Amino acid sequence: MPGDITQPCDFTIHRPTIKRGSTGDAVKQEQCYLNHSLTGTKLLEDGVFGPVTDAATRRFQTCAKIGIDGICGPQTWSFLTFWANSPGFVC
Repeated sequence: MPGDITQPCDFTIHRPTIKRGSTGDAVKQEQCYLNHSLTGTKLLEDGVFGPVTDAATRRFQTCAKIGIDGICGPQTWSFLTFWANSPGFVC
């Protein structure tokens, strides 16, 4: 439709709390958002929240100046959504 804005990541609209060991579309969504939010990040969007995704999550949280726990909960999702859809990078 005219006027539609294409989102960079469209694996899911759900934003559950995810962390190391989580799997599925929400993890793919976070991995994609991290790729669009951090310079030099090329995460495989495989839906597995392992050590590389954990490290990228913590780096993002550090750059965004939010709580650093490696968990993608409501605050991290909010900041990730903003930065992934922004023209720049958080760091």
